Amino acid sequence: MTDRADPPAGRSLVIDDIGLLVTNEPALGDGPLGVRRNVALVVVDGDVISIEPTGAIGDDRIDAGGRCVIPGFVDSHTHLVFAGDRGDEFVARMAGAPYQAGGIRTTVDATRRASDDELRALTTARRAEAERAGITTVEIKSGYGLTASHEARCLHVAEGFTPHTTFLGAHVVPAEFEGRTDDYVHHVCTEMLDAAAPHARWIDAFCEVGAFDADQCRAVLQAGMARGLGGRLHANQLGHGPGVQLAVELGCASADHCTYLDDDDIEALASSDTVATFLPAADFSTRQPYPDARRVLEAGVTVALATNCNPGSSYTTSMSFCIALAVRDMRMTIEEAIIAATVGGAAALRRPDLGALRPGSRADVVVLDAPSYTHLVYRPGVPLVHRTLVGGEQVHGPPAAR
Repeated sequence: MTDRADPPAGRSLVIDDIGLLVTNEPALGDGPLGVRRNVALVVVDGDVISIEPTGAIGDDRIDAGGRCVIPGFVDSHTHLVFAGDRGDEFVARMAGAPYQAGGIRTTVDATRRASDDELRALTTARRAEAERAGITTVEIKSGYGLTASHEARCLHVAEGFTPHTTFLGAHVVPAEFEGRTDDYVHHVCTEMLDAAAPHARWIDAFCEVGAFDADQCRAVLQAGMARGLGGRLHANQLGHGPGVQLAVELGCASADHCTYLDDDDIEALASSDTVATFLPAADFSTRQPYPDARRVLEAGVTVALATNCNPGSSYTTSMSFCIALAVRDMRMTIEEAIIAATVGGAAALRRPDLGALRPGSRADVVVLDAPSYTHLVYRPGVPLVHRTLVGGEQVHGPPAAR
């Protein structure tokens, strides 16, 4: 019996001999992940059409060989477009130096010096690395240009990799505006936004001591929203602050970091559709405490996990690493972490067609070289992604017999 009776209209791809399939649709299988065993996934025109018994017939075929298949990871917070290296800064932190937002300026200098072709090549390499790690959708922020022209070109590069581009002009105050934060915020809301908005889907700001306060972030977000951009916000990373409350007040799609949350923050998130996006690799890299995800989940908040890939505080494209940290240090179950890295990320991007493998979902598929998704945590640090498909097209893995 199939999950959808309509016959496929286009050319079909069958991913066959799946030992364990995570659908992320509880109604389709067992447990919170809707697990099915010994099945085939049928894809037509880039979308999942049905789940069939093993041995289903299609025009093209990929043999999963009894492996576990999961939805592609949705990485809803990255900074992939940048140049330069801050390895020395990381080493210093490991020796006891504190993390400070001002280190961003080092990357700004390197990114401004890089050519468009250099930025595109660097981003291509990072995106390919993410695909090898099973990430099928990324959000990419600007924020390392901090002038109208540099922010626009960084977003233009990002557009080549994702529709989810985010203008982050309010990342840090650049050196040329030192001591004139309000003047810089005005520049972000006017000339920079004019240049960036045509290339952006979202607007973001860094609401933190050493970056921008609540009033400045409100001005930036409202200016972007008036131009049709969706809101996101870096909030409550380095200490408790107004960021989460501001994100909820303005109806932002996500409040990201959420390392320090009090009961009022959690209540506000629970009564809204703002996603709490945790970035545990950043907490690992900066020696910050990990968020208590258990409290947040039990309050009914929608939670996402993202890599926060950037050169200063989280230089990783490994979602499985983030999942392992969430389970080990944030008190999430493996199933909760998988959902956060897929469905949660999709919610943070307002993309209900992503993060699941159910009829109607985009066929973003990860075949693990493992019998179960639990191996993502059970075997931390091991590259377990055997194949990655985006919209039914393979972007990583061995040649498929078709």
